[in-house]
Amino acid sequence: MSGAQFVQALLDGTFPEPPFAALVGARLVSVGDGEAVLRCVPDESFYSPIGMVHGGLLCTLLDTMAGLAVHSLLPARTASSTIEIKVSFLRPLRGGGGGELEARGRVVKFGRSVAFADCEARAEAGELVGAASTSLLIAPMS
Repeated sequence: MSGAQFVQALLDGTFPEPPFAALVGARLVSVGDGEAVLRCVPDESFYSPIGMVHGGLLCTLLDTMAGLAVHSLLPARTASSTIEIKVSFLRPLRGGGGGELEARGRVVKFGRSVAFADCEARAEAGELVGAASTSLLIAPMS
């Protein structure tokens, strides 16, 4: 099955969500040609001692969207893996009813062995809270 078919099967529930998504409460809301979007509402298990959402959650969500965006372009029996990610944390995410986060990934360049994607995360009010640039290795699966 192609990468596009795989991510579509995740979206429509034909394939079960990955354990990571259940762990963080993330749900895939759309996938397209080189794009992917998910949403999640961080609960108190992601709060730091000062009541803010830990940056590791934001990094994880952005990395996931980069991977799914790239995966949507992969041919059958091909995988991708993050080889580099640069995350900018632009605003703090406060705990206690901060609302839903939306993370969106988009492929910038898709090469033979490396793909590049940009991602952003927005708080419920639409404010940009984080952004990432990623590089992903593309390799055949054996």
